[in-house]
Amino acid sequence: MTLPGVLYFATESAVWTGGRAFLDPAAPGVAHGHAYLLTAGQFSDIAAQEMGRPPGADLDLREVLGTGRARLGPGRYETLVLAGRRDGFPVLTFTAPWSRADVPGNAPSAAYLRHLGAGLIAAQGWNAARAAAYLATRPGAAGHWTAASVETLLRDGP
Repeated sequence: MTLPGVLYFATESAVWTGGRAFLDPAAPGVAHGHAYLLTAGQFSDIAAQEMGRPPGADLDLREVLGTGRARLGPGRYETLVLAGRRDGFPVLTFTAPWSRADVPGNAPSAAYLRHLGAGLIAAQGWNAARAAAYLATRPGAAGHWTAASVETLLRDGP
């Protein structure tokens, strides 16, 4: 799956101990990812967990489906984005309410890059070198990680 915009790393993840991945859908470019066919309830539970909220309540998706965006709060992953349609289904994701230019980049951890790289290899059919080149050039990672160092992470594993 490709989405309009750019994948970037910013803020600090307490779980991954480095920058978190966000999508800036207004930035020029294309972001690569992995799509899953989910029910509204499943999407709501995943979004709630990423927002730091208790899962269980379905999100009201009318605004995002009608306008392309819905801000549910000020924090990370609290903005829903309609990134297009695939096979007649809406492609929804969540990201931050700010743009890439509004926050300083923060390099992701090795473990997070391994996790994201494995997903890109599985979803896009890329090899480790291509996934590494993509991740190492994302804002926040660029200048901290090289394609070679990320490729080593992806080839060697944890």
